[in-house]
Amino acid sequence: MNDASPDAPRTTRFKTRIFSGIQPSGGLTLGNYLGALKRFVEKQNEGIEAIYCLVDLHAITVWQEPAKLRQQTREAAAGFIAAGIDPERSILFNQSQVSAHAELAWVFNCVARVGWMNRMTQFKDKAGKDKEAASLGLYAYPALMAADILAYHATHVPVGEDQRQHLELTRDIAIKFNHDYGTDFFPVTEPLIEGVATRVMSLRDGTKKMSKSDPSDMSRINLTDNADTIAQKFRKAKTDPEPLPQAIAALEARPEAKNLVNIYAALAGTDPQTVLDEFAGQGFGAFKPKLAELAVEVLAPISAEMGRLMQDPAQIDAILGRGADRAKAIAQPILDRCFEIVGMVRSRRG
Repeated sequence: MNDASPDAPRTTRFKTRIFSGIQPSGGLTLGNYLGALKRFVEKQNEGIEAIYCLVDLHAITVWQEPAKLRQQTREAAAGFIAAGIDPERSILFNQSQVSAHAELAWVFNCVARVGWMNRMTQFKDKAGKDKEAASLGLYAYPALMAADILAYHATHVPVGEDQRQHLELTRDIAIKFNHDYGTDFFPVTEPLIEGVATRVMSLRDGTKKMSKSDPSDMSRINLTDNADTIAQKFRKAKTDPEPLPQAIAALEARPEAKNLVNIYAALAGTDPQTVLDEFAGQGFGAFKPKLAELAVEVLAPISAEMGRLMQDPAQIDAILGRGADRAKAIAQPILDRCFEIVGMVRSRRG
């Protein structure tokens, strides 16, 4: 974006730290697992410091029923833990418990330009035709997303393609802040876009992203689905009459086939070509039961553990509280220093 200086600070001088947030708007799906949670666990196991946030402040950019929001936040936390996030090794918390997010977002509201916000395609998509009726929060929330990341001096963020534009805005805000104040205080965060199924598609339409908002529950695998439901959904997933090909390129015109092959590869921890090497020439009558079996093997234990955790919401709340304390210990000094750079009088701390 044109207002920002091209002279970006080097992220290499900052400690490597991953930040990622998921909105607790209900219903974690297979897409969330393969596109986010599975990779979060892999990064945790690599020993990289990681901060994972349930962004409940983002959730209220559209109205949320309060009791349901609390339930969905706990369910998302249970999903993280059941998928393998260890709250002792990684930091897991909900955003509203660390006030630095909202405070830094105001500074970034003043750094970001209206023209930048006007180019955010997600606002246009979510606000629909009646933009005048959308909340100011929905319009401005990319600045809050930048604050989520930069409050921790995060150097890397795992993102899907649909969030790449917001990360670019975060980078622009960091560059402009550093340029405006003659500092190199904020890192220019890098995206992490990895894996063979970073964009999991609907089981009913391979051209549409798997979504919890789809009217058909058969279009998605929910992380709360039991083994029988998971198997049934894959067996009934939309396909075409042709057998699986030998070459990856042959899947490009077959979106449902491509989606199922990618899902199999991601669940198996392999690549699509390896899957085709095994199943080339076979029809979906043979392939889908194998996919269902693999999916149940991987996902059913996660579903069962989520159910167990949700029986004890106080335990989940305690985990989120401890995570918030650890997150605040990182974010508060960064926020204090940011205010000092901006010119605020800081005669007290905390």
